[in-house]
Amino acid sequence: MPNLPDVVLWSIPAFVLLTVLEMVSYRLHPDEDAAGYEAKDAATSIGMGLGSLFFDLVWKIPVVALYSALYAFTPARVPVLWWTVLLMLLAQDFFYYWSHRGHHVIRILWACHVVHHSSRKFNLSTALRQPWTGLTSWPFYLPLVACGVHPAALAFCSSVNLVYQFWIHTERIDKLPRPFEYVLNTPSHHRVHHASQGGYLDRNFGGILILWDRLFGSFAAETERPVFGLTKNIETYNPLRVATHEYVAIARDVREARTLREMAGRVFRGPGWQPASPAPLTGDAAPAAKGAA
Repeated sequence: MPNLPDVVLWSIPAFVLLTVLEMVSYRLHPDEDAAGYEAKDAATSIGMGLGSLFFDLVWKIPVVALYSALYAFTPARVPVLWWTVLLMLLAQDFFYYWSHRGHHVIRILWACHVVHHSSRKFNLSTALRQPWTGLTSWPFYLPLVACGVHPAALAFCSSVNLVYQFWIHTERIDKLPRPFEYVLNTPSHHRVHHASQGGYLDRNFGGILILWDRLFGSFAAETERPVFGLTKNIETYNPLRVATHEYVAIARDVREARTLREMAGRVFRGPGWQPASPAPLTGDAAPAAKGAA
């Protein structure tokens, strides 16, 4: 088994320190144009992050079992060397892009990911607002394990990707020099991703690299000031409700669905999907239908 560090665990002190420094910076140098911090919102984000540490350990048990079984079955093996780790990081970031994109366009997956978008603030504490139902991402990385990437190496790459994305949750950094903005996911690109206005919706899914968005047509540059949050915001700071509100909405919509097709659409179509309304009968069609009956 590769002896790789737990990047997230080692980064927690830096997360705390940088978040406190950003809070202090808003106290010393307020920015009327920035969303800034709100005590209840930040507390909810931190609470969601702490909860995710526990639940991720629970979900890790079946995921590790599945990955380990697949790794034992495949004859391929990727050695853990400095240059193969770089390639694995690149490959993991590619599959992260598709996982992230899938979690925006499939409602049952969005029910997990919506937690991260539920704050109307955009600051370093928002990066900590993580879901408690993170069991939904594992299928996207099966190709890596099937190609011989050890599950521990995959976990390391995923941790590096997650840690990288911490610093891009800020309004304190404007745009970086053009070469960085073209290649990397930056605070400017990620502000677009967290925005709720129409032109910014479902854009900039990359983790470390923004190149995937440029390549697959999901890139949008920051041109107007983002409005953070959801298209229909939730009015709660209760972590349990934040974690489950979209699952509750799905259950309600499925219960009220009139057909099996609508039930499936409520679960597997996009978050804003609505069934087509029946076409109204025209003046000529109504008597015909009645006569046929």
